[in-house]
Amino acid sequence: MRRREFITLVGSAAAWPLAARAQQPDRMRRVGVLLNLAEDDQETKKRVAAFLDGLQELGWSEGRNLRIEYRWGEANRNANRKNAAEIVALAPDVIFAHGSSIMTPLLQLTQDIPIVFVSVSDPIAGGFVESLAKPGGNATGFTSIDYSMAGKWLELLKQFTPELVRVAVIRDPRQVSGAGQLGAVQAVAPLLRVEVIPLGVQEAAQIEQGISAFAREPHGGLIVTTSPLAQVQRPLIVTLAAQHRLPAVYPYRLFTASGGLVSYGPDIVDEYRRAAGYVDRILKGEKAASLPVQQPVKYELVINLTTAKALGIDLPTSVLARADEVIE
Repeated sequence: MRRREFITLVGSAAAWPLAARAQQPDRMRRVGVLLNLAEDDQETKKRVAAFLDGLQELGWSEGRNLRIEYRWGEANRNANRKNAAEIVALAPDVIFAHGSSIMTPLLQLTQDIPIVFVSVSDPIAGGFVESLAKPGGNATGFTSIDYSMAGKWLELLKQFTPELVRVAVIRDPRQVSGAGQLGAVQAVAPLLRVEVIPLGVQEAAQIEQGISAFAREPHGGLIVTTSPLAQVQRPLIVTLAAQHRLPAVYPYRLFTASGGLVSYGPDIVDEYRRAAGYVDRILKGEKAASLPVQQPVKYELVINLTTAKALGIDLPTSVLARADEVIE
């Protein structure tokens, strides 16, 4: 056999495994998804759709090269621990998780499986990462809270209702973010001549009792800080605000979509879409430790005009002009 023919034959043989691999279907990868809302919640459906769309754009498709295991929650810490344990036991290639209350049990269970989180208020204070620029462990993702944003909530409320002199700040004491947001509101309050009354709540009964007691005196308003409890109990909070004719500011659009007066905060649906990019990068071999935690890039001011009219609030044109969305 001539030398050139031998080299050609060897080269062709070496190419066979590559060609065979190229013809095989993509290897199935597994992603665990841990969420803090119920499966049938409309907001959950929007968020998950954005996450799946993001993955689809990057070449990942459920059933073809991706298997997704979901676990749902409703601000129940016992359920969060159970769901986290079940997902970790499946040993997925990466876990996608929403919120600090889910991250805490997850990181107690694994420091090996990569985790991409969204809507975590303070990942450094929570002990989830070493720094935003260099997470250092097995978790990274998207933080959704800028504490100074809470001061803007009170400014908005005062613009809506100039006669406001009292504001109840609803927070879950178990959430790190609640204390930071309360502090930001308290820092702005003296300039606006508003008294701040913290309402620490951990269950629906406390929410009802706290709001009802606060509403006995006039010229009051509500600020709702971020927490899984507030999101799950948003129908109750919105209903109580309407019953007691209390203007209220909320952290996310899902509250105004449920009948709340106004919301200002990060676009969580956008975070879900962006998180798909981090899941993609980890599935392709990058380490969570080297992917910086990202802060919000898209905020939205949403006003429910129907609720404003029901409360007899004449909204300033300047505020309406700034709104990203007006619900009628």
